[in-house]
This record gives sequence, C-alpha cells and structure tokens, in this order.
Amino acid sequence: MADMDAWVVDHVAPIDEQPLRRITRELPEPGSRQVRIRVSCCGVCRTDLHLAEGDLPPHRPATTPGHEVVGRVDAAGTAATRFAIGDRVGVAWLGGTDGTCRYCRRGDENLCVAPTFTGWDVDGGYADVCLVDERFAYALPGNVSDEHAAPLLCAGIIGYRALRAAAVPPGGRLGIYGFGGSAHLTAQIALHEGTRVHVLTRGAGNRELARELGADSVGEAADAPPEPLDGAILFAPAGELVPVALRALDAGGTLAVAGIWLSDIPALNYDAELFHERRLRSVTANTRHDGEQFLTLAERFGIRATTVPYPMGDAPRALADLAHGGFSGAAVLHN
Repeated sequence: MADMDAWVVDHVAPIDEQPLRRITRELPEPGSRQVRIRVSCCGVCRTDLHLAEGDLPPHRPATTPGHEVVGRVDAAGTAATRFAIGDRVGVAWLGGTDGTCRYCRRGDENLCVAPTFTGWDVDGGYADVCLVDERFAYALPGNVSDEHAAPLLCAGIIGYRALRAAAVPPGGRLGIYGFGGSAHLTAQIALHEGTRVHVLTRGAGNRELARELGADSVGEAADAPPEPLDGAILFAPAGELVPVALRALDAGGTLAVAGIWLSDIPALNYDAELFHERRLRSVTANTRHDGEQFLTLAERFGIRATTVPYPMGDAPRALADLAHGGFSGAAVLHN
C-alpha cells in the first residue's frame, strides 16, 4: 500500500514547544460511504491550536488536525455515489452524526449526542489525503479558488450560524468582538444584508482589515460602540469580553459566543449586563443546512477570504503565527 505524509498532535503543549510531528503512514482506504480527498489546501483554525495546546483534549492519540479541507476525490467506497472521481469538494468540522438521537430527529444535528468531528475524532486535512463521509462533504462554489474556499468551511459556516444566533433584525446594529478568520467573513455577509457593523478588536492589522471591508466603526476590544447593539458576536476566546459586550447591547439584544473554547467569564452584574431581556447564548458546531446556506450566500455576495498561504510543511509555524497574532485574516496550508 502507498504511503502519505501527515501532521499529528504528538503531545499537547504550548505551540512554541512543538506539539505537532510530521509522520509517514499508510494511505487510508475509504469505507463504504466515504470518499478519499487528495488535499489541495487546508485552512488553519483556532480550534486546531486549542487541540494542539490541550484546551480541547485530544479524543485519540496522534490525530491529524484540520477541518477546512479542499481537494479532489481520488477514491470512493462501494456505496459512495454522490461525487465522481476528480470532483472538487470541501470537508468541514462536522464529520458525522448518529442521525437517530432526539436532536438529530428534530433537525438540530449540531447538538447530536454522538457526533464525529473532523480533525478531532477522525484525521483531518493537515496531510496529503483525508477521508470523509460523502453525506457530510460539500460541493464548492465554482467561482472561488481552493485557497479562498478553505476558510469558508469552518470560519465561514460557524460565523454564519453565529450571525443568525445573534438575531439582528433587518437593518439592525451588530457588534463583532475579535476580527480573525471567522469574523472577517461574517462581517461581509452582515454588510451585504444591510446590517450596520461595529468591530471591536485588538491588533492594528485586524482593525485595518475591518475598515477595508467597510465596517461602520472600528475600535479596541474593550471600547463602547458608537450606538447600542441589537446583537453581538464574540469571536475572541476571551471570557472577560462577555460583560463588555453585554453592556453594549440594547434592550432585548443577544450576544452569541462563537468559539468552541472560552476562557472563564467574570461575574456578571445582573442590572448592567443582563436586565432588560439581554440574552447570552453559545453557538455549538453547525448543521449541514447552515453550511449549504452559507456557501450559497458566499457565492451570491462574492464573499472573499483574506488569506495568508503557508506550505503544508510549515503547519507548526502557521499555528504559532495564529497564536501570536502574526497575520490578519486566515492562514491556509498548501500541498
């Protein structure tokens, strides 16, 4: 059997202590409903960093990270008929559900009690190839390059679900806290839909990107926006910003926390931060319907990711640069 190269989480540690290791392993064969993807690009997500550093405990040893995968089908299982050999497809965070639990039955597969996540439960895209259940793969917009499609598959989809969770009415006012790979895509959708967007973020590069994309105002993460917010999204994994964002909400506003991991939230003041029916909610994974809706809008609106390319061999450097704020937008690994 042929071999392949892949990065794995060898041990959890701060990214500067090199928790990733590149190995050679046997080329995997697809199961009956799986297709094998020859990886062209894989986006670098903060979740990958949390996995390497142990904020998200690995579910299995020597897992290959990466869940923003773009490539072409090069093998298919015996019962896999959705894609043809050579088709370009995307692989995202949600890799499988049981389809039978109470959440799946009611259409909330993002809350499935026995889910499978790409790059956490099964090997992801920091590799030459990866496997995916064809039912959880995405056909990609034809007008988007591989590099620019990769961040759409997690950063874009999760940001889109967070935008809907923030429940901003048409023409309303949205606050975005943190402005990395996911936020800069979400802002574009919101602006195209006529929402007023106020970006609050650290880092001069991130603030400049927000201005370039047309945000109505840009400030530091702890600043007060220039007007009360109908809704807000917290993308930064900083629990201390939760009360800051809640205070910025108008009565009846919603703060959606988009990350899979968040540092501890300080004690909240009920009167200043929750009273008048302000709402605080989390965003957990996504459904395939979210993904299809977002990709349709991304194609219609011409949503474009701001990307920084890295060779696949430099995956540890890309994650370190993410950890240290070394770029604006989204890093993408290339084979």
